[in-house]
Amino acid sequence: MKNAKIPMIYTLCLLFVGLLLAAVPRSESGYAVGDTARDFKLKNVDGKMVSMADQKNAKGFIVTFTCNTCPYAVAYEDRIIALHNKYAPKGYPVIAINPNDVKASPKDSYSDMQQRAKDKKFPFAYVYDQTQEITKAYGATRTPHLYIVEKQKDGTFKVAYIGAIDDNYKDASKVEKKYAEAALDELITGKQIAQPTTKAIGCTIKWKQS
Repeated sequence: MKNAKIPMIYTLCLLFVGLLLAAVPRSESGYAVGDTARDFKLKNVDGKMVSMADQKNAKGFIVTFTCNTCPYAVAYEDRIIALHNKYAPKGYPVIAINPNDVKASPKDSYSDMQQRAKDKKFPFAYVYDQTQEITKAYGATRTPHLYIVEKQKDGTFKVAYIGAIDDNYKDASKVEKKYAEAALDELITGKQIAQPTTKAIGCTIKWKQS
């Protein structure tokens, strides 16, 4: 009888583990600092396809998951522009990725992205992850959610920082900790990043309904 119970106990254990895994947030199934980040080829607002590998002179990228509609994302737009203007000349341009499903968030459509980029005069690529494949791979859960990646000698990209841009989305003048800038400055000068992860604050990503 004891031996007969073993398969049942084993099955119940597997079921329990499966339930635990199913409950893991998407961010925990994405990248951690130190992981190799996959490249992508996504459509920019100018109609051209953008990938990291195509930008041969870049030393890395500030990959920012953002959108048109989230109040947090809108509040950070000028700061994302400032990040690009400061760090693109140092080899770390911004690539902004809109991850939201258009059915769930109609104002995040490609045409609305084009208009938003025009209105704000975005100096960086603003691309659409229509399938949400890249968003899931990275593990982004919020808008904005920022990933700093560093190009390696073999052409791959290593995740150096994940999280928030700074510590005050409401008022840029009251920011005390500029997480992204601190990480970039340390990365560029060859120092170890003191705070490689922070909690992303923003709207939840609007996922496709299965």
